[in-house]
Amino acid sequence: MKKIAVVIDTNAFVNPDARSMFGNTPTESFRKFLLLLKEHQAQVECFIPPSVMEELLSFIEQPRVEKELFFHITRVSPERYTLTTPSLFFYELVDDIRNRVNKGLRVAEKFTRKALQHKTTEDELIKGLREEFKVALREGIIDSAQDVDLILLAYQLKASLLTTDAGLIKWADKLGIPCITTQEFMHLIKE
Repeated sequence: MKKIAVVIDTNAFVNPDARSMFGNTPTESFRKFLLLLKEHQAQVECFIPPSVMEELLSFIEQPRVEKELFFHITRVSPERYTLTTPSLFFYELVDDIRNRVNKGLRVAEKFTRKALQHKTTEDELIKGLREEFKVALREGIIDSAQDVDLILLAYQLKASLLTTDAGLIKWADKLGIPCITTQEFMHLIKE
């Protein structure tokens, strides 16, 4: 039986909806995930870029996770300098970023007009601006070095990506990278 290769995202353990399959806290869910990997090491092999592991470790209480369990995840960086991706992927990413910057400018203009017309308090204005700006610029996109590492590593290894991050899912799909949720992961290993 061929092992299933999976690249794991921090999101699987810090997003309350995603981690519920493993536990109530990031620490509990990560520990239970590692115990599950130990039990099913013949069926699944998990990978994580070092940048993502560093991010994940900032969310968990390391002393509560047995050190030997960490050996069930292989830490490996993607081949950033030699890996090739379709140029259309890069083109679409830059085009998407440009459109988002323009949306962000329109959001800023809208809130500037509101402020000049004194239609809202300063706190309400800032809160509304932050919410709309985040939607315009960050939702549905890969927006960190960790996201890029995850996509590149999954692409390189021809592995599935364990995540519920909408941006990762959208951009992984463009490269033909299958994404799985924690529920789907549980189903896979139980088969």
